[in-house]
Amino acid sequence: MSPYQQAYRTNTGKPLPAQAATLEPLFAQIAAGEALPPRGQQAVTLGLTAHSLTDAKADPDLFEYYRWVITHCFAQKEINELTAKLIGMAFTSANIFQTDLPQPITLNPWQIDAMLTFPLATKQAVVIENNGVFALLHQRHPTWPLIVQSGNDFNPAYVQLIQNLEQRGVAFTYIGDLDSRGIQMADHFFTQLQRTPIDVVTALQRPVDVAKWVALMGKPDPKRTRALTVQNAIYQQELNVIQLSEKFVEQEQLLAIYEARIPQWLAENKS
Repeated sequence: MSPYQQAYRTNTGKPLPAQAATLEPLFAQIAAGEALPPRGQQAVTLGLTAHSLTDAKADPDLFEYYRWVITHCFAQKEINELTAKLIGMAFTSANIFQTDLPQPITLNPWQIDAMLTFPLATKQAVVIENNGVFALLHQRHPTWPLIVQSGNDFNPAYVQLIQNLEQRGVAFTYIGDLDSRGIQMADHFFTQLQRTPIDVVTALQRPVDVAKWVALMGKPDPKRTRALTVQNAIYQQELNVIQLSEKFVEQEQLLAIYEARIPQWLAENKS
């Protein structure tokens, strides 16, 4: 039993969660002061689902144990992790606009009108649903043109700027969670576009890829693979695979694949 496990049992009187030992490598990294990726990536690296360390509902016992150790065993230690927290109702991007401001830049709704004619630095962009994946990819590849979609955040200012960029010749490709809600969000994003064809938007996550990744890396969860409604036939194919298998794949699991595919897509679609 590790010192963290012993301290938790002694001080709380509660039994250890079944996966308590899974967190030991993470605690060792924190103790050593190592730089950590966003919390969702930390969880997936440990073999957990991405929300295990951020959402108490994902695994309540493990989350309680994790928070207790962080709060009591590392109270005096600064944890060196890349944050995934970005401002809500904002348009956050990297290397999309021609500016010498440090990247990424975040625009609030009051700035959108001024950006509609602002010079562009690219004619292609990778739209990423997950804040943490955006932050980590930007850290590792600071010149890539990236945009955060921020899950359900399809506010009018965001949509206006996306449509404006597309009208000015920017092509979008999209990556997101391969679960029912993730596919539905990707489908909704596509409905906001007016020029980019579906084969470009799905170039990094084609139906054949989704079937392969779900078969090889999928995690079972009937709630995250429930039946939802989508409009595009391509996304319906992907949703069918997820629903029939009752397995999902998170973006964090696909990071290495993204890092290989994104530069290829950028090179092939460079105008």
